[in-house]
Amino acid sequence: MLSRIAEALFWIGRYVERADGTARILDVHLQLLLEDPWVEEDTACRALLSVMGTTVEGDAPLGRDDVVRLLALDREHSASIAHSITAARENARRAREIISTDLWETLNESHARMPRWIASDKTHPFFRWVRDRSALAFGVVDSSTSRDEAWQFFVLGRSIERADMTARLLATRSLTDAGGPSWTTLLRSCGAYEAHLRSHRAVPTAASAVEFLLVDRLFPRSVLSSILQAEECLRGIDPAGAFGAPDRAHRVLGRMRSELEYRPVGDIVHRLSESMEEVQVGMSDASDAIRERYFPSIAMPVWIGEAL
Repeated sequence: MLSRIAEALFWIGRYVERADGTARILDVHLQLLLEDPWVEEDTACRALLSVMGTTVEGDAPLGRDDVVRLLALDREHSASIAHSITAARENARRAREIISTDLWETLNESHARMPRWIASDKTHPFFRWVRDRSALAFGVVDSSTSRDEAWQFFVLGRSIERADMTARLLATRSLTDAGGPSWTTLLRSCGAYEAHLRSHRAVPTAASAVEFLLVDRLFPRSVLSSILQAEECLRGIDPAGAFGAPDRAHRVLGRMRSELEYRPVGDIVHRLSESMEEVQVGMSDASDAIRERYFPSIAMPVWIGEAL
């Protein structure tokens, strides 16, 4: 497959997943600000922006409207929902001869309907719309794409981004002195609450929620499940690499998988912010390794604050 097409498919998967994950994180954050009167809004907003790789200069107080403007509506901001939807559509245009008509129409319509302003009482329906559009795009790919290299690159990008976004979601738990959103709220935000109840048959605790979102092999949004899916995609793209010396992308993902599988959950909970930052760095390293291996001549888009 041409490097240009592979890169476009990889970033379609990443950008659609980024829009979905950012919508989930913002929904949780804004719900916390509404429900907890003890949360200092400026501190919580700056902490959230930091988790999302964004810094704001100046001492002017930040509020929820500022967060929505930066992380949802700013089309020039690489961590925003609007930018992700636009970038996914542009990458789909580059790979138009490969992707299905249904996927192109889904991404094109999402881009066309992306609002430039949202009333404060309409943020939750907007985030639900973003999640629905992302789910539609993923469903179209899963139901209409042959399991060839095109599908492997798309899912590889989605898996790398999903592991990163789940880590960022978990990092929001310790955003404020009040403790951040509850574990039940976090699990609900990524559709994991009912699955957690069926798996653990108990109300979520810190240990059980972190364990479920990090290392549950059966839940598709867990970090470990995403890493395993990424490793499977790499083996599908380059079967010979599975039997020889692993390349850097395989080594980075293998190291992250081993650390998650064998590190005690209690240690991760105790150092949740630091542990989630390590996951984000690992996913960035894996993305760099994939770029160097499969499309080295193309500059890779990055998060604000992400190491080049």
